[in-house]
Order: sequence, then C-alpha cells, then structure tokens
Amino acid sequence: MKKLLVFCASALLLGLTACSPEETATLPSPHEPDANSVAYFCHMSLPEHEGPKGQLFLRGQKEPVWFASVSEVFMFLATELAQPRDLVAVYVNDMAQGSWEKPAPGAWIGVEKAFYVVGSSKTSAMGEREAVPFSSREAALAFQQNFGGEVVDFATAKAALSAELAESGS
Repeated sequence: MKKLLVFCASALLLGLTACSPEETATLPSPHEPDANSVAYFCHMSLPEHEGPKGQLFLRGQKEPVWFASVSEVFMFLATELAQPRDLVAVYVNDMAQGSWEKPAPGAWIGVEKAFYVVGSSKTSAMGEREAVPFSSREAALAFQQNFGGEVVDFATAKAALSAELAESGS
C-alpha cells in the first residue's frame, strides 16, 4: 500500500512538472479600451458604442481582440474562428457597475462566470439582441425588472444567441 501511495504521488508530481510554463501562467488581465481599440467585426472604435463590451486573448498575443458588444463575443465563440486551444481568456463588462452609456473602468468579468439577461429591451452596439452580463444574479434580476428579458447562465446565453444567429443566417 505504501509503495502504491509513493507511486501515485510521484506520478502526480511528474504530471504537474510536465505542464508547460504557458499552461501554468496566470491569465492576462483585462485591458481598458481606448480610441485605438477597434472592434473585430465592425472595425469601429469601442468608445463610439454604448453598452457592454468584450475582449479575448489568444495564445501568443499580448493585446486583446476587441468586441463592441457581448453578442459579438458570442458570435466569435460560435464560429470556427474560436479554437478552444487558442483561447486564453475572455472578458465582458460587468454591467452592475457604471452605466449603459459608459461601463465602469476595471469592471470586467470572465465570460463564463457572468449571469446574463437575454431578450431585454436593450440592444447591442449594432442594434442586435444583446446578452447583458452581470457579476451577480441579484444585479441581473434588478436589470431584468427594468428592461425585461430572462436571467440565464453562460451556456444558456451562448445557446440562445447561437440559435438566433443560425435562424438569421448570419
């Protein structure tokens, strides 16, 4: 039994040391958009748009790929452009902070950790249906009371927006 424990502990340590430095590195911190931050799909400067934004980091790149809306993040993740092995981190604005006109600086949350309100009266930067992200269910419910929609998790929001994209032919 003792030999088995030593073997298992050795195998675990070997497995941990076999990870590359990239795999064990910390995630990149979210950046703040400025006039030079251009949205991937519409090629417009992010400060020109209201509402929540998104950014993602690809392996080997120090600068984020910017999105003028969260719905564009979901669009990117639903395409062949988003290879999971290349995605390092994906962030969206936490709309519990700041305002629709100006999301709060530093208010970023991992895309998979957010609660989303889908189907509200608020639309994305390009006038499409938006998934509005919040760091807490309570904040999402408060937004829902004012603007309608449904509070869902990441997987449900992604599925809902992907189905809508498929129906629209985008």
